[in-house]
Amino acid sequence: MAKRRDWTSETLAAGVREGDRRALARAITLVENGDPMAYEVVREVYPETGSAYVVGVTGPPGVGKSSLIAALIRQVREAGKTLGVISVDPSSPFSKGALLGDRIRLAEHFLDPGVFIRSMGTRGHLGGLAEATLQALLVLDAAGKDIVFIETVGTGQSEVEVIGIADTVLLVLMPGSGDSIQALKAGIMEIPDVIAINKKDHPAAKTMLNEVRSILSLDRERAWQPPIILTEAVEGDGVAALWAKVEAHRDHLDSEGLLEERRRKNLAGEVFAVASARAKAHLERAVEHDPELQRVLDEVQRRELDPLTAVQEIMDKVFKLGDGDRPNTR
Repeated sequence: MAKRRDWTSETLAAGVREGDRRALARAITLVENGDPMAYEVVREVYPETGSAYVVGVTGPPGVGKSSLIAALIRQVREAGKTLGVISVDPSSPFSKGALLGDRIRLAEHFLDPGVFIRSMGTRGHLGGLAEATLQALLVLDAAGKDIVFIETVGTGQSEVEVIGIADTVLLVLMPGSGDSIQALKAGIMEIPDVIAINKKDHPAAKTMLNEVRSILSLDRERAWQPPIILTEAVEGDGVAALWAKVEAHRDHLDSEGLLEERRRKNLAGEVFAVASARAKAHLERAVEHDPELQRVLDEVQRRELDPLTAVQEIMDKVFKLGDGDRPNTR
């Protein structure tokens, strides 16, 4: 295997296919940094992707997602399957607290050759977190991982975008948490396929289960009703039952012919999400360095020009839109 400074896109792609840990680490670092070689590697290995089953794990901070993933890893490894874990931190690149916390809770699996764990932050990536996560996922998929967990910190827009590439979405909540109740109110219940209420020994655990169940009952049109499992991640209590529900959801997707459809939809959504992020970045740079476009913004701020006309002028100049390409704003 090539030394670190001797990597080429060809040797790196070969290393990824072989599941070499140094190659995986290097490839994902390139992905995080937006290095051009990362695109070459992903393009090279993309035909080998599509085999890994992706489980997105989300929920408010502090509910025990990392501890639950650690317990699920033990469960999956007992079945002889290999795993990849991407712990995503969309917060400030200067604050690594969440990342370090994830590493501590997952530490027992770092020496397991069948498990590859990586914490990721945005690091100013051009296409944002969604792009970096998608590429890292494809790298682990091409490396032959059977299961890939994608863990997000929080339940905001960035996190929802990230777990948009998951086959099964696991929402983790915790009783007695104001954040958890807020998540219910914010419509987050539309996202999950399986729900875990962690720290089942909490006095309010059963109450929360009933609250969640009542909210889910409002949506009777869903073909799959998300099951709710009470767990205690540190003790491993309820973890086997939780993983059984994840596998049941996978069986449901397979039996209904929905897995391929979901993946096609997810990939198309990711293409548009990354394209939108890049277009936004391009627009911001163009306006920042163009005095004429700055003048347009100044006129809007002085209320001399309405916002939609300003949008049309900026889009026309930056993207060279013709009359037939302009959106109908009426």
